[in-house]
Amino acid sequence: MAEGRNACVIGAGFGGMALAIRLQSAGIATTVIEGRDKPGGRAYFWERDGFTFDGGPTVVTDPDCLKELWALSGHDMAKDVELVPVKPFYRLNWPDGTNFDYSNDHEELFAEIAKLNPKDVEGYQRFLDYSAGVYEEGYVKLGTVPFLDFKSMLKAAPALAKKQAYRSVYSMVSSFVENEKLREALSFHTLLVGGNPMKTSSIYALIHKLEMDGGVWWTKGGTNRLIAGMVRHFERLGGTMRVGDPVVGIDVDDKRAKSVMTQSGHVQGFDAVASNADIMHSYRDLLGKSQRGWSMGRRLKRKSYSPGLFVVHFGLEGTWPGIAHHMILFGPRYKGLLDDIYSNGVLPEDFSIYLHHPSKSDPSMAPPGMSTFYALVPVAHQGKLPVDWDEIGPLLEKRILDEVGKRLVPDIHKRIVTKFHYAPSDFATDLNAHLGSAFSLEPVLTQSAYFRGHNRDDVIKNFYLVGAGTHPGAGIPGVVGSAKATAGLMIEDLA
Repeated sequence: MAEGRNACVIGAGFGGMALAIRLQSAGIATTVIEGRDKPGGRAYFWERDGFTFDGGPTVVTDPDCLKELWALSGHDMAKDVELVPVKPFYRLNWPDGTNFDYSNDHEELFAEIAKLNPKDVEGYQRFLDYSAGVYEEGYVKLGTVPFLDFKSMLKAAPALAKKQAYRSVYSMVSSFVENEKLREALSFHTLLVGGNPMKTSSIYALIHKLEMDGGVWWTKGGTNRLIAGMVRHFERLGGTMRVGDPVVGIDVDDKRAKSVMTQSGHVQGFDAVASNADIMHSYRDLLGKSQRGWSMGRRLKRKSYSPGLFVVHFGLEGTWPGIAHHMILFGPRYKGLLDDIYSNGVLPEDFSIYLHHPSKSDPSMAPPGMSTFYALVPVAHQGKLPVDWDEIGPLLEKRILDEVGKRLVPDIHKRIVTKFHYAPSDFATDLNAHLGSAFSLEPVLTQSAYFRGHNRDDVIKNFYLVGAGTHPGAGIPGVVGSAKATAGLMIEDLA
């Protein structure tokens, strides 16, 4: 316990709120300062024409890592948040009309695999064993452990090398199964945390085991209700929320963060400061007046960043029970499309779409007799694709809706009640996301663990990081895990 000490968490995303709950539960008087008009970070939401549109993460896995945030103080998450299971986890669809329902019912999943290639059922079972091994090494043992020095990396290296962490997820999957569609089905998950399946470490195959064991869940009312539940619990514990007043600077004196200043001119001193903001924004802008902030900004500029996202939110007349809650509409290319997004920096004619249909599980997301959707496509970040999104956005929006119409809803344009899109330029403006990247640093092996943002800064000893730019990385379990690692350091340091 660290009563009498106080801390600031900048940013009310999942990582920031998880950290704030842990600190407040430990008796540290914690203030969360959020720049936007409501908490959530990437898990923002809009209400338009009776529809609720979630802005960010929609796939909830490892609910136990969330429940633990309430259990720390003897509370029950179920009193604040209602989670409902989603089945199938995802329906995958290819241009030739093939569908693949992906779930953790093994008999059903084996049958789906057998339809693609009967010989791959045995290979999949071996892949599942491999996934369980990397889950144990990469998530259970290392997912909430801070990597503050190179020795900690060397200590973890033998186990990771044994699991061939130097190979890509796609390469490892391909060693177990032959069918190309199945290779795509078992490797696309890295895209959900900003990683290229062709380059991201095979350690990320752990996502498969995470879903198999913990399931895939939906928060009734939208992901925004999970954030709202976290805020409610944080305030119940005595925490303070300051919303709609962005932090513009962190004052550093003698290598210690002394105070934060907000846009309104509010200045407050803290014993410790943690940032859930974009990692580049945290160093280059918020710490920009300090030598450390300036030098780290230069270093971070040389890193590789995950892609941007282009998201079309739309509400339709009618209900669509035949369209699954989560769908992946693969395009005609896989590797070539990934090259265009991650390396070539072009806006290709084809795309793969993640289609989210929350009103399938939760009719309250739309007015009666209507449906809520979003269609998301990864695109190159603004450093590789410096286009004018005000000009390109409406054209890409129409192409995406045309494709959804062609594959699933033939008269889609006649049924649209409301629609809007969200581009990389919006991520940059609203979230201070460097280059409009949706997932911060690209999750490659050379930018993981010790090589990612440290949970505690090496120079400013009471400045901490939490969220996608820190170990272990993006995704709800990733940023909640980073909060656990960071909280452990802060609680110990403030004791």
